[in-house]
Amino acid sequence: MEVGTVFMGTPQFAVPILGSLLRSPYQVVAVYTQPDKPAGRRQRLTPSPVKELAMEHKIPVIQPNTLKSAEVVPDLASFKPELIVVAAFGQILPREVLSLPKFGCLNIHPSLLPQHRGPSPVAASLLCGDLLTGVTIILMDEGLDSGPILAREKVGIAATDTTGSLTAKLAHVGAGLLMDTLPKWLKGELEPQPQDEPQATYSRLITSKDSEIDWHLPVVELWQRIRAFNPWPGCYTWWQGKRLKIHSAALVSRLARGEVGKVIALRQPPKVGVVTGDGILGLCQVQLEGRHEMSIADFVRGQRNFIGSILGSDRR
Repeated sequence: MEVGTVFMGTPQFAVPILGSLLRSPYQVVAVYTQPDKPAGRRQRLTPSPVKELAMEHKIPVIQPNTLKSAEVVPDLASFKPELIVVAAFGQILPREVLSLPKFGCLNIHPSLLPQHRGPSPVAASLLCGDLLTGVTIILMDEGLDSGPILAREKVGIAATDTTGSLTAKLAHVGAGLLMDTLPKWLKGELEPQPQDEPQATYSRLITSKDSEIDWHLPVVELWQRIRAFNPWPGCYTWWQGKRLKIHSAALVSRLARGEVGKVIALRQPPKVGVVTGDGILGLCQVQLEGRHEMSIADFVRGQRNFIGSILGSDRR
């Protein structure tokens, strides 16, 4: 069934979903994505991952600063979309856009709605210590991820998962779920189910201000934060006046002993830990400012005075 489809998405999460549409019988007539943004040390304008894929397939790419400007709806209408598919687009769709396609606007959201609505659902799942997350496809309304549900699929969260690894899992699950759901939706075989509003929770926007580690926090919370903020914005502490990024860590003990922030040797892997507010957090992968990421074992071999030092005490 050929259905003129407009896709709206921006980050890597949206790429497998767009890819599934491009391999399907559905005709992607245009792709909407965020404007190119400066990236890297030289701050060169860089296209979004979605734009790069669309250009490879010679799909028209539109990059509006906002969907609320007067010319957006006529321009969108010119593509005659029968369906709009949204995955992490990064903008709210106004009523005029929502009412345009015959089959509505479907959003692929990486959480089990109504939990973790909003901009950072994957990180929120890790910060909350969830053991289970998933993907939800909704028929969009004017609210924030509040539309009725068409389909959901659960995904388990591993103890080693980060926002990066979990987002990749959810993207592929979302792509498959969309392909399973679209035929039923287009044939009128699905009845949208309203979300359980009293159970709704909201994720917050993650910023670079979340990066610095406070070793007085509980060990479980620190472990969750390091996983949730990987790959961005990352978690760091201070050592000898330089930033020390903690890429991965492990729960070692929920019994604290010693001065908060003190680096101690451990008998069990990962062999090096830090005293926190209520336990010991093991360090696995670290990166000193100006250096490459390395295992804690390699780092300690080159920095003999690391054990016994107090992290965060010499913040510049």
